[in-house]
Amino acid sequence: MPKKTKLYISGSILGWLIIIFISAIWNLSQARNNQHDIYLESGRSLFDLIVTTREWNSRHGGVYVPITEDIQPNPYLDIANRDVTTTTGQELTLINPAFMTRLISQIAEENNNVVFHITSLNPIRPGNLPEDWEGIALKLFEEEANNEYHEYIQTEQSTYFRYMAPLITETACLACHEKQGYKLGEIRGGISITFPVKITTPWILIFSHVLIGLIGGLIIYWFGSKLSENIIDLERLSNVDGLTQISNRRYFDDYVNREFLNSRRNKNPLSIVICDIDNFKPFNDTYGHIEGDECLKKVALTMRTTIKRPTDLVARFGGEEFGFVLPNTNAEGALVIGNLLRDNIESLKIPHKASEVSNFVTISIGFITYKGEDISLKQLLDLVDNAMYKAKVAGKNKVVQDRIPEVTIYPMI
Repeated sequence: MPKKTKLYISGSILGWLIIIFISAIWNLSQARNNQHDIYLESGRSLFDLIVTTREWNSRHGGVYVPITEDIQPNPYLDIANRDVTTTTGQELTLINPAFMTRLISQIAEENNNVVFHITSLNPIRPGNLPEDWEGIALKLFEEEANNEYHEYIQTEQSTYFRYMAPLITETACLACHEKQGYKLGEIRGGISITFPVKITTPWILIFSHVLIGLIGGLIIYWFGSKLSENIIDLERLSNVDGLTQISNRRYFDDYVNREFLNSRRNKNPLSIVICDIDNFKPFNDTYGHIEGDECLKKVALTMRTTIKRPTDLVARFGGEEFGFVLPNTNAEGALVIGNLLRDNIESLKIPHKASEVSNFVTISIGFITYKGEDISLKQLLDLVDNAMYKAKVAGKNKVVQDRIPEVTIYPMI
């Protein structure tokens, strides 16, 4: 897999995982918020229920209940007829809204571990003094900075949710609280509600995101690998001659340019070879283009199997012309390969009765060896082409070497 493709796939997988991570964080936050909203609504509902119960009590001027060991007369309720005796002799005491709230709280705490607390910054009963957090809430209510207060508290046993909202002075409340200076519509305190909660971790949500992230990453990798293979195939096809299945002129030009620069930089010998099938036009005229294509395929296959090193390249220029790039090959080595190519093509024994030099297909070869001289690649290729032309002029089926002209530098006089 190409390095660039690996980077693209890695980047795509990383981007996908980042998206999944952001989604997980957002969904976890939403789950936490939903959980918090449930607790907040529970606190509001309990508060409204207590307020409604208190209002019922207040509208009836209180409720008389039997005096028992657990329920004694309220010493802070300074009104006439607080305590009465029925005609049967049963003693009753008046339960006002505040006292009733405390009694309900006792039952709720015993049964459900829910605590109600009526409190005020100026309470009649000392037991109704606010706790620190309730005092903060009451001050915020009076400053009209908030109309409700809630928070979590962690203890060794459990996590609790605290909720508090203000109590507004109504007409029925003035009977007890007017002497404290409260007026109709003023905040005279509040009721706090504390109940245990369970802050759960949504593992299913976390697991699903992890699973989606892994599956998505694998899918991206799989499609990326397939796409990489297709790109490699396309690149290979774009560099391969369709008929002979060897490299084409485009790839030859890129490769020879790269090796030319490498040879110039490192002063390593570079041999370039150009071949041309002798009298190929008459071959086509005699045997037809289908046989001509078959001839090109056989010649190309022989050329490809003649060179052994992975760094050597053979390419079809077009028509019946072929080129070789032989890195780190001196003139002697290029001459050996040239003669081997010529012999191998002739030994194919492809009939060519229209040839001027043989009864079989032959090739003319020209080559040149570059060793870092001050010459351009175009000039070098022109010299190779000229060498191949000399092989044609010399009678074909020949191997001809051309040389780079020496440049004489005259000293300054």
